[in-house]
Amino acid sequence: MRAQFLTPTFLVLLTGCSLLAQAPLQRLSLKEAIRIALENNLQVQIAQEARVATTAGVAIAQGAFDWNLVSGFAYGYQDSATTKQLFPLGPLATTETTAWNRGLSIGVQKPFEWGGNLQVSYNPAYGFSRGDYQDPNTGALLGRFSTKYPYSGGVSGTYTQSILKGFGRPVNEVNVIVARNGSRAADHQFSLALINLVATAETQYWDLVFAARNLENAHAALTLAQEQLEDNKGKVRAGTLAEIEVTGAEAAVARQKLAIIAARSQTRNANDVLMRTLYPRNAPADRMDPTDAPTAYYVLPDRASLEQQALERRVELKVARLAKDSMGALRRAAENRLLPQLNAFVSYNGTSDNRTSLGTANRDLTSLDHPGYSVGLNLAIPIANRTAKGSLAQARANERGSDLTLHDLEFGIRLQVRLALENVESAQESVEAARLTRIYREEDLRAERKKFEKGMSTTFLVLAKQTDLDTSRAAELQAQIGQAKAITSLELATGNLLEARGFAEPR
Repeated sequence: MRAQFLTPTFLVLLTGCSLLAQAPLQRLSLKEAIRIALENNLQVQIAQEARVATTAGVAIAQGAFDWNLVSGFAYGYQDSATTKQLFPLGPLATTETTAWNRGLSIGVQKPFEWGGNLQVSYNPAYGFSRGDYQDPNTGALLGRFSTKYPYSGGVSGTYTQSILKGFGRPVNEVNVIVARNGSRAADHQFSLALINLVATAETQYWDLVFAARNLENAHAALTLAQEQLEDNKGKVRAGTLAEIEVTGAEAAVARQKLAIIAARSQTRNANDVLMRTLYPRNAPADRMDPTDAPTAYYVLPDRASLEQQALERRVELKVARLAKDSMGALRRAAENRLLPQLNAFVSYNGTSDNRTSLGTANRDLTSLDHPGYSVGLNLAIPIANRTAKGSLAQARANERGSDLTLHDLEFGIRLQVRLALENVESAQESVEAARLTRIYREEDLRAERKKFEKGMSTTFLVLAKQTDLDTSRAAELQAQIGQAKAITSLELATGNLLEARGFAEPR
């Protein structure tokens, strides 16, 4: 298997000395790394569950306006006995009675979003009793009696409408409005979790790219140091160079080997960090080989358009605007609660005559033979109304706070865009300056080596030029990675990171 991060020139140097080079390898582009992170990361799954839970709050709030079916059934049995005169100045008689009663109640209730409330009920009843009259002294039967018409019923309906306090959809649906805004905010929070994950994965990807290329540079520096050591040994054998010069070259080789050990450790650490983000459970490979290089140049739009884009796209602002809208709805509902409670109602109450069957009693109800109507108003005026006033004060303070939070976020986001833009501009300049420095250091080293070959320089000066070249290569690599991270920060600040990486914002 090909060793990670190294050109074929350095494969021999790693054979037998690096466990890292023997581990399973996964080649990985930046877009592929982001895709894997979005699919596997646990934080995204946690945010998704929170999103589902918050969305369920809308149904909970709407449930306050559901139809309610209410019903009841009662059965009664009673034996009784009384002794009294059957009629004034008449003889005493003992009355023994057995009574059976059955009652059923079926109704519906419905609160409406505009402040109305409807109640309808149907109440059939059955009452039957029978008994006899007896002489209290002799126990002789004097007579019998029983109920001839045991069935009756009633139907009633009442509609109540709030006229002042509690009137209108904005007041009664305030919890639904807040829940819907919360659901939309949860969608945006889920998007924010994805965006932050993309930014994290991208930053970690570039950290791994830096570590891998830094390891390559360390091996390249070791090769140069070994070449210088072999040159010095050859000159010592030829008698054209003092043996002390070999010691300096050997020290340079040892120093570069230490640099390789540090770079290899840095690569392992960067690999593990990215692996944890991409594969929180089980990774298919032990190592990842980043295949993408930092962008050579990034075309910058003007600052005004970037700020406007950020104000339109940043998820935090969308959440803050929804919070402000919710606070406004709560404030309007609190203002309504200051009003007196004035309710208008209209009701109907129909009854049947006592009948021999339930069907005939129901015909009385449906034919409206015995109707009853009533209309009216109920008025309640709280004297101090301190609860409503306190709630309104809180609601107004919360609304002002949400407005201030929104403006503070806007100012902060504008600043983030400006700083991110300046960082990208500085990073681009740093990349060009570092590139030129590296080119000049390469030319400087070549010139110094030529002078050394002609006996016009020393090993110390050549090694110093090599160190300068190593430093310039590291600086160039750091500048390139810094530019890539600065671009990520700018796209994060403008709210365009997902789209810029080819991923759509979830709906």
